[in-house]
Amino acid sequence: MASISGLVSGLDTATIVNQLITLEAAPQTRLKKQLSTETSVKTALQALNTQVAALATQAKDLAKPGAWQALTVTSSSTAVAASASTTTGAGNVSAGSFSFTVDQVASAHRLTFASTAARTDTVVPSGTTVQLTVGGETKTLDTGDGTLAGLANALNGAGTGVQAATVKLDDGSYRLVVTAASTGTAGAFTLTDADGADLLGGAAVTQGRNAQITMGSDTISSTSNTFTDVLPGLSFTVSAPAIGTTVDLTSTRDGASTRDQVKSLVDNVNALLTRIDSVSSKTGSSAGVLARESSVRDLRNAVLQSVYPADGSSMAGYGIQLDRYGKLQLDTDAFDKAYAADPVAVQGAFTTGTTAGFAARLHSVTDKASDAYTGTLSDAIEGRDESMRRLTDRIEGWDTRLELKRTALTRQYTALETALSALSSQSSWLGSQLSSLNSSGTN
Repeated sequence: MASISGLVSGLDTATIVNQLITLEAAPQTRLKKQLSTETSVKTALQALNTQVAALATQAKDLAKPGAWQALTVTSSSTAVAASASTTTGAGNVSAGSFSFTVDQVASAHRLTFASTAARTDTVVPSGTTVQLTVGGETKTLDTGDGTLAGLANALNGAGTGVQAATVKLDDGSYRLVVTAASTGTAGAFTLTDADGADLLGGAAVTQGRNAQITMGSDTISSTSNTFTDVLPGLSFTVSAPAIGTTVDLTSTRDGASTRDQVKSLVDNVNALLTRIDSVSSKTGSSAGVLARESSVRDLRNAVLQSVYPADGSSMAGYGIQLDRYGKLQLDTDAFDKAYAADPVAVQGAFTTGTTAGFAARLHSVTDKASDAYTGTLSDAIEGRDESMRRLTDRIEGWDTRLELKRTALTRQYTALETALSALSSQSSWLGSQLSSLNSSGTN
């Protein structure tokens, strides 16, 4: 509704209405401040929950026995490369020494054709197709024009299982050599004309073979030169110089790698504690945004309590203890000493077993806080969401109420100006009438 601002009264009625609305909106202003506070709390809770969830995942992984089975492997031969699986939970990883003799390395099945030809010569006499049989599966390949070049291109197509090369000889002619794409006996193949006849005068066959080693009285083979799962958690690759030699593989527990995993966990626990201290501080005007969140303080206490085993002992013997500032310390020398003396006992102090180890206890605490459905932090975030929805609805309700109030005030002041204008007009008319009467009386 348009207003007439002070045309008659001289009052700035628009400013007066704005000031009255500002006073009327004081409750809404408080609601907006509450909404801003709730938004800040929710954002802080979400950031904390993300950090706790990441720590829960890390603790869960370290609580698995497989995480403690990292090995370092050494080989007595430069012709045999060995490595240990780095996958958590790889199985019963073997530690110790193993010996074997390398009997042969893997090679690929190969056909070397007898007759040579120019690349443009027709070498498929019955037409343009040939038959390739690999692993008992026969495929019909179209060479296009039946030439040597067309045949080689067809053999090198996707999914054929072979690779073709045309080798140029001194006389300028080319010899076709076709090799299985993979090593081992399983890669054996045949190549003929569409009617089963030989191509290019037939071929000399070099049989593919598996790599082979002898361990004790057992012979073990592999289609490639890499052997996996012969020794749990270990793999090794043989090469030609090792043929006929005895190779020793020695695997030992990788204490340094395990210690690094523990250190990373301790560092992340301390990072979480630092964040909790920052956001939950109650120091006067600089109180943290989550200072009133009891679930956050409870989480801090639970994380620290997870350091202590249920049997009343401590983790000090494994290098972990609390300092006077309420943070964790890892004495790497103490950890290394304990691990070297009894790696199984150290593993048990951290993992899930008969009793829950430190990593398992820490996972339980952090998962209870961060679980997407039942976590205490997740519940707190949902509570803030509900509170923010209610506040937003109330703020919007005030928007409607204030708009109605502004319309009413504007109408009142406009009516006032209209009335004053009418009175002013009437006053002027009366004044003119009196002036006219006075003028007549004088005459």
